[in-house]
Amino acid sequence: MAIVYKGRVFSVEVETVRTPKGTSHEMATIRHGPCVVVIPILDDGRVVMIKQFRHSVGRDLWELPAGNVDAGEAVEAAAFRECEEETGLAPGRVEKVGALFPAPGYSDEEMFFFRAAGLRPPAKDSPHKPDDDEAIEVHPMTVAEAKAMVGRGDVVDLKTAYGLTLI
Repeated sequence: MAIVYKGRVFSVEVETVRTPKGTSHEMATIRHGPCVVVIPILDDGRVVMIKQFRHSVGRDLWELPAGNVDAGEAVEAAAFRECEEETGLAPGRVEKVGALFPAPGYSDEEMFFFRAAGLRPPAKDSPHKPDDDEAIEVHPMTVAEAKAMVGRGDVVDLKTAYGLTLI
């Protein structure tokens, strides 16, 4: 096995793998730590969506808040943190509602989905702020509005489209 690329978010490994059929093939795998996807629900039932620019696709995307789990951090703690960092609202509680591998053909990334409720303004001394490379707009909307955005093609982010099926 050889690491051919190592970046801030992921690395790429190349190795020769023996398949169940007995043949050998060179395979590349993107190694990516776990991440969380948060489905923030306000007390009135609206879902909090965010809009942010994604360099990889060159445009603004509608998304649910999400982010990487830090080394040594529990996924539940990451859900609390990411919700506050990206929406400016601190959840009173989070509940795990699912998990999936978005691209198992070439990546080991696992996404953990959490419903967040009891959303309130964070403590004044909270350290949780958006990352320096993020410019996020927060948009609460009804669940029906968010799901209609998926149907119209306004939501093209797969984790968000899937996450909205969980509410």
